[in-house]
Parts: sequence; structure tokens; C-alpha cells
Amino acid sequence: MADDRFIVALDVPNALAGQQLVAQIGDAVNFYKIGLGMLTGGGLALANELKQEHGKRIFLDMKLFDIAATVEAAVRGLAQFDLDFLTVHGDPHVVRAAKEGAAGSEMKILAVTILTSLDRSDLDECLIQQGDLADLVQHRADRAFQAGADGVIASPHEAAVIRALPSAKDRVIVTPGVRPVGADLGDQKRVATPATAVADGADHIVVGRPVWTAVDPRQAAQDILHELQSPQAHTPNR
Repeated sequence: MADDRFIVALDVPNALAGQQLVAQIGDAVNFYKIGLGMLTGGGLALANELKQEHGKRIFLDMKLFDIAATVEAAVRGLAQFDLDFLTVHGDPHVVRAAKEGAAGSEMKILAVTILTSLDRSDLDECLIQQGDLADLVQHRADRAFQAGADGVIASPHEAAVIRALPSAKDRVIVTPGVRPVGADLGDQKRVATPATAVADGADHIVVGRPVWTAVDPRQAAQDILHELQSPQAHTPNR
């Protein structure tokens, strides 16, 4: 049975490959993420098809960043697709503009804090201010919430400190960088298992490569669902 805490990332080249993967997984998964990698391969059309024709929930991972007027216009255009989640960068002016663009729709705006593929050395290279990475993520999450974000994207390592924020009450925490025990980490650096991520405060986990590279994607998805039903994953998030 599908569990909407579990989001599968359709990080495949195009809509056809995405359709095939969804068909393989079947009713085991109800929530899918479509990102920039598929944008030129029919990603928006696939998002609309999965939502309107198959009743799936859709997380559109665009990580929008631009001047406020452009972000607002882009989000207003995307809101017409009746999708569930949309990501923007967590800068307060971006979040406020995105919320304006999403007004009147049910689409939730999720703010990206710091990408799960980055560590402190990467932040130094990007001239990001000094400080502990978890502290920076917590501060960015707090500012995004205060700007109106419906939720944030953060690694499982920061889920607990974000959930502890007063501003996080009734907000959504989505954690990519989730890997089942024994899975290859790929390009992720701040990772955790599905049960740990949920126990630490995540409302949704995102898993991509361990599912779509599996010999049997449906079985891989069901194994993750089984872990989400374990006692370790039942710690209340709020």
C-alpha cells in the first residue's frame, strides 16, 4: 500500500522513461518528484499526465531563483497545473514572490536550504558565510518560514533541528539524500536511512537512484515502504 511520506524521484532522461518507471512501480508509490533534469524531456507534460490521468501527487523540483517579479510570474504559470509541491531557493525575497504567484492554488512552496550534495568545503568555495552547516540550514529554514514558505528541503541531518524551530509548526520538511541501508551514496554527502529521516522529523523522504537503478524498481520501493512501517520510523514529527 502506498505511503505518501515516500516520494520517488524520477531522475530519468525523459517523460517516456518516467512513464515506464511509474508503470513498473505501479500502485506501490503515489508521490513522484520531477526535476530540472527532465524539464526539456517532457517533464511538465509528464507531471500533468501523472496528476490528472493517474491521480498521483507531484513534487515539481525546479529550485527557482530570480528577481521577485520573474519568480512570481513563473510560479503563477506553474500553479495552473494543480501540482502539490514546488521548490524555490530559500532566500526570503524568492519565497515571498513564490507565495504571491501560488496564491489561490493548493500548491505548496518549499524552500531549498542548502543542497544535500554540498558540505562545508563546498560552501567555502561558494563564499558562503562561515559557520556550522547545520546551523546555517536551520537559520535559512527559519527565515524561509518567516517569509511564508509552506515547508523546506533539507538533508536528514538537519531535520531534527529544523523541526525544533517554533516557526516550523505545521510546516513541511522534505528530505532528499535518503538511502536504504547498503545503498550507494552517489553524489549525496549528508544522508540517512528512511526510518531515521522520518524519526528525526521529516514529513516526506525523497529516494531516486536506489529505486530507478534497481533490477526490480517495484520491489526496491516496497522495501523502503517496509522500512517506513518499522517502529524506528514512528517517532511523532510534531
